[in-house]
Amino acid sequence: MFETTSDAEVIANIIERERLKTTSTERAIINSMDYLVGAYSLLALGTTKLIAARDVHGFRPLCLGKLGNAFVVASESCAIDAIGGEFIRDVLPGEVLVITSNGIESFKDKCGKPTHLCIFEHIYFARPDSVIDGMSVHYARRNAGKYLAKEHAVEADLVAGVPDSGLDAALGYAEESGIPYGLALVKNRYIGRTFIQSSQWQRENSVRIKLNPLSSVVKGKRIVLVDDSIVRGTTSAKLVSLLREAGATEVHMRISSPPFLYPCHFGTDISSQDNLIACKLSVDEICKELGADSLGYLSVDALKYIAPDSTCNFCSACFNGKYPVKVPKNYEEIEFESFASTAFMNEKNK
Repeated sequence: MFETTSDAEVIANIIERERLKTTSTERAIINSMDYLVGAYSLLALGTTKLIAARDVHGFRPLCLGKLGNAFVVASESCAIDAIGGEFIRDVLPGEVLVITSNGIESFKDKCGKPTHLCIFEHIYFARPDSVIDGMSVHYARRNAGKYLAKEHAVEADLVAGVPDSGLDAALGYAEESGIPYGLALVKNRYIGRTFIQSSQWQRENSVRIKLNPLSSVVKGKRIVLVDDSIVRGTTSAKLVSLLREAGATEVHMRISSPPFLYPCHFGTDISSQDNLIACKLSVDEICKELGADSLGYLSVDALKYIAPDSTCNFCSACFNGKYPVKVPKNYEEIEFESFASTAFMNEKNK
C-alpha cells in the first residue's frame, strides 16, 4: 500500500519486488528500469555500497566525481566543485554505477537508447557553473541570447537580465547586438524561486520582494529585458511594471526559450495547458498583457544550436509537443502492473 504521492516510493517498491527475484540490489535496480518510463536519477545507499542510476533517456543529469579517496555522485558538477572535489565524468543514460570500498563497477545493460536530456536544464534548472553531458550551462545560455538577438533585434540603450537564469542569456544578447550590458534588477538573495511557489498570490507578491529595479540605471533608458521563459505571465508583467515605475521609457521583453505550449510530464512544474499563457494568447496579445513595448521568443529551431558540445540529444516537448516517450492521455491507457495494490485495482474495477 502506498502512503505518499512521491515517485520515490513507487520506485522503491518496484526495486523491492525485483530484489526478491535476484541476488543483488544493483541487479534489482537494473531490472526495475524496464518498468520505469520517464525521468529519474537515483542514488541508493546501502551498508557497503552506493548505487547510482540514470534513466535510459537521460532526461535528468547525473555525474561522478572524486574527493580524496572517495567517490561522489551528484545531479550537477557544480556540487562536486563546491566541496573541493574533482569532476570525473557524466553518468551515461541507462548506466548503473556501484561504488564500494573496492572501487567502481559500471553496468551498461540499459544503455544505448535515444537520449533526451531536458533542454530546460540549460535554459533554467541547472546552475550556470555546471557542465552537463559535455556542455557548459553558462555558454549554452549565452548562445541562446546570441540567437535571440539575431532573431529579435531592437534599438535600445541597455540589455539587462532577470536574475539569475536570465543573466547569461542577456550577456549573449548584448554581445551579439552591441547594446551595452548592465544590471537593471537587483535580486534579494533571501527568497526562493517564485516559479515553484504553489499559489498565484504567492508568486505575484514575491516578485517585488525578490527583485528591485535600479532607478539610477534604467531611468530614461530603453531597456531590453531578457528572461529564460514565460509560463503564466504574471511575473513578467510585474517586472515590466517595476521598470516603468523606475523610469524606463521602453521595455522590450526577450525570452531565451520558445513559448510554452504543452504540459511537461517529466519533471517541470507545468501539468496543464490551463496554466500556460501562450496557449491562450498570441505573441502580440501576450506583449499587450505584459505591458511591454515588444516581445520576442527564441525559436524552436534555434534550440538545436545552443548546446553544440552536448553528448546528448534533447527533449523539448514543452515547446513542440513531441514527447520522446508515450504519455497516457488518461488512466484507462495505463497498464497497471502486478505490484499495484489489490484494493486499488478493486476500486478501479468498480
